[in-house]
Amino acid sequence: MKIFKILNNNVAVVLDEHGAEKIVMGKGICFKKKTGEEICPEDVDKVFSLAEEEVSSKFQVLVQDIPMEHMALGEEIIAEAKMRLGKRLNEMIYISLIDHVHTSIIRFLDGVTVKNVLLWDIRRFYREEYQIGLWALDLIQERFKVRLPEDEAGFIALHLANAQMDQEVMHNMYEITRIMQELVNIVKYSFQISFDEDDVYYYRFITHLKFFAKRLVERNIYTEDDNDDLWEVIRGKYPRAFGCVEKITQFIGKKYEYGLSKEEQLYLTIHVERVVNKTKQ
Repeated sequence: MKIFKILNNNVAVVLDEHGAEKIVMGKGICFKKKTGEEICPEDVDKVFSLAEEEVSSKFQVLVQDIPMEHMALGEEIIAEAKMRLGKRLNEMIYISLIDHVHTSIIRFLDGVTVKNVLLWDIRRFYREEYQIGLWALDLIQERFKVRLPEDEAGFIALHLANAQMDQEVMHNMYEITRIMQELVNIVKYSFQISFDEDDVYYYRFITHLKFFAKRLVERNIYTEDDNDDLWEVIRGKYPRAFGCVEKITQFIGKKYEYGLSKEEQLYLTIHVERVVNKTKQ
């Protein structure tokens, strides 16, 4: 591995045999070395290969300010998340999650804790991600003898949920989660029911709400299709579900100044009808 750029004593940007840039970490691997010299692969503890140039550039800045142990910890959490979720995570997770984990540890050691007001909803909406967050807290305790509050498992879950959105720009998952919670509550109170959060139909419903809330936050308006006939059929077939969606439409319009298209109302009605029907069964 030939050194392309030295970031600090423990981190360097190297060029592999194909001329591709990689970021390598290892205790003292750059000590008394210069650009162009070789690094022994046996001395390297971690290798980061980031395809996106912007992410790689930001990551190089990040590693100069964060201890190597925190970098390795963050990378281990991301690797565990990829394995458990079985999904591709946006490369920005290497910036957002590692920075957050580092900051939360330092903040806790300084006696500062941050309350996660959406923790209860995160547990419901991002259950797999939340379990990874709890696993991460155990790992942090094992490595650094620091027990972060459960709120941090929620924040980690949001970062992981965000990274699955496959967007370069990190979106406000806090706002997306709050919108999801508001819409679930409208459905619950409209039908006076409690959902089985382990049910596959509830999971599908939540997934639909997640992407709807994302569009709302980004102000992406659904393009109207010529579905008037189907819209009328659905409205007639599922009157109670459609009535609930009308409440949602009014709520969203008033609070967020966002108009639900007929297309959105149609699919939302189908999801509401399905999840309510399965819950009552």
